Amino acid sequence: MSDWLLNLPVLWIAVVVFAATYLLAAIVYLVVTSLAVDDRARAFKAVSPGMLPPLGILFALLVGFIAVEVWNNFDKAKLAVASEASALRAVVLLAGTFPDEQKIRIYALIDRHIDEAMNKEWPAMAQQQATLSTLRANALIEALHEVLTLKPADDRQRIAQPEMVKALESAPDARRQRIIVSQSAVGKVKWAGILLQGLCTLIAIAMVHSDNRLTSAIALTLFATGIALSLLLIAAYSRPFTGEISVKPDLLKQVITNGAAP
Repeated sequence: MSDWLLNLPVLWIAVVVFAATYLLAAIVYLVVTSLAVDDRARAFKAVSPGMLPPLGILFALLVGFIAVEVWNNFDKAKLAVASEASALRAVVLLAGTFPDEQKIRIYALIDRHIDEAMNKEWPAMAQQQATLSTLRANALIEALHEVLTLKPADDRQRIAQPEMVKALESAPDARRQRIIVSQSAVGKVKWAGILLQGLCTLIAIAMVHSDNRLTSAIALTLFATGIALSLLLIAAYSRPFTGEISVKPDLLKQVITNGAAP
């Protein structure tokens, strides 16, 4: 689905999707009813109503299959951001056991990483342009080097240092995971499958009810509403970091220290 549509507010996505779906249903209605004369009318009525449940089930299975994948990716994105924020928060808290000069340097590096993530990586992920090769966690690497050079002066610092190293090793892993998940999207073949199955079902409904225009219009409207709602839900969540319903860097923002103790 086009970037311009996915970047719209959900209300406007709904307007576009519902309008397009109702337009498609209206075209099916007009074409089938105009063709339903003489022999064609008898041929349309010969189509068994028993076809409608299997067609509807196939459409539901397609939607369910794609929706599960979409929502799993969305959950993975939220988990990746939460894991990254938790690791960085652990570093910030453990750094408090070291002298001010050392912990302030670590705070500054953590803040720099979060600033780069919010202002550079998030817009790139929203456009699916963030890659592991172009975006490097330099601030996290520097922070890891800084922690490794620390000279623990007491037991608290000796315990804190390896824990900080573990956290600084897990944060880049979580960051890589969110960048990978940001590339996920519903492919054109899947969109085509949903639309084609929905179209086939609409045509079948119109043919079965071709002798009663009011019944046909009501049935088409009801099923078109179901199609539009399904498309809206998938579109709104199809890209975890794109659009109004997306994973925001709010958890990372809460870790920012601005050089002061949290």
